[in-house]
Amino acid sequence: MKTIGLIGGMSWESSIEYYRIINETVRAKLGGLHSAKSIMYSVDFAEIEALQRQGEWHEATQLMIDAARHVKNGGADFVIICTNTMHMMADEVQKHIIIPLLHIADATAEKVKLRGLRKIGLIGTRFTMEEDFYKGRLTKKHGLEVVIPTAEEREIVHSVIFDELCIGERKKSSKEQYVHIMDHLVKNGAEGIVLGCTEVSLLVQDEDSQVPLFDTTKIHAVAAVEYALKP
Repeated sequence: MKTIGLIGGMSWESSIEYYRIINETVRAKLGGLHSAKSIMYSVDFAEIEALQRQGEWHEATQLMIDAARHVKNGGADFVIICTNTMHMMADEVQKHIIIPLLHIADATAEKVKLRGLRKIGLIGTRFTMEEDFYKGRLTKKHGLEVVIPTAEEREIVHSVIFDELCIGERKKSSKEQYVHIMDHLVKNGAEGIVLGCTEVSLLVQDEDSQVPLFDTTKIHAVAAVEYALKP
C-alpha cells in the first residue's frame, strides 16, 4: 500500500470527510482491521482564505508547495490537495515535487464520462466557478461542456460555503437556495452537477437533485485509495 499525502485544513470540516472516506474505502476493499497509510499536513485556513480574498495567489501557491514538500518528506508516495479551489496552483505544485499529484478535476471528469454525460453544471467557490483552472480543465482536457450559475447565484453559493459550511453550519434555508440553483442549472441543460467544493456535499445529497450529483470529496478520496492500492 502506498502512503497517501493529504494537504488538508481547507476547511478541516471537509478534511475529516477525506480521512473518513479514505479509511472506510480501504477497509471495504481489504477487510479486517486494514486502514490507510497516510500523512496529512493541515494548514490554517484563515491564512489561506485571506490570501484568496486579496488575490495573493503567488503567496498561496508557495504555501501549497511547502505543504506538498512536507508530506513528501514525511514519506508520502503521492499527494492530494483536499480542496477544489487550491487546484488553481496544482500544476505549479506538481513542478516542485517528484511524487505524483492526483488532480481532483481529472478524477471527477472520469466519473462524469463513465455515466455517459457531456454537459454538466458546476457549483463551488467563486474562484472555482469563474476561473479557467477548473472548468477549463474539464472542457479542454476532458471534452465536457460546463454551465455555471448566474452571477447572483454564484454569490449565494460562495457565501454559504465560507460563512456557513466551513464553520460547521448547515442551514435549511441555504439548502433550499442550493436546490433552487441546481434546478436552474438543469433547466439550462445540465445532465449532472459537479459539487466543485469539498464542503458542498455536507449540505446537499443525491436526493436533492433531479440529475446525478458528483461529490468531488468522495470521488477524490476513493481515487486516492485506488491509486494507493494499485500494484
